[in-house]
Amino acid sequence: MVIKVAAGIILRSDQIFVALRSSKQHQGGCWEFPGGKCEPDEEPSLALARELQEECGIEVVKASPFRVIRHDYTDKSVELHFYEVTDFIGEPSGKEGQEVAWVSYAGLSDLTFPEANVPIVDALLQRHLG
Repeated sequence: MVIKVAAGIILRSDQIFVALRSSKQHQGGCWEFPGGKCEPDEEPSLALARELQEECGIEVVKASPFRVIRHDYTDKSVELHFYEVTDFIGEPSGKEGQEVAWVSYAGLSDLTFPEANVPIVDALLQRHLG
């Protein structure tokens, strides 16, 4: 079974909003782009809006599809739908108690991300830093 996930690359000027996964979660202790599982029959774009409201307290105004990544971990398979979130209402925060940060594009390379997120980090660095 493949778990479908929607994740937001929340952008503000030259910074990206990231959250630290709880040590109790799969891939715990890694930084991630906020988001979560799609409900059965839920479109990823709708899951993105719901998850970012629940996790970060923002209302998505504008989000564009960035990339879809399929990744097989030893214990599960995920299909990650990444969106660039370029307009939103509210100030993102860690509503579920998670540590969060705004980081520069270059700062992404200093953080540890889950394996499935690495191609996204690479694509963002490539595009922004050349």
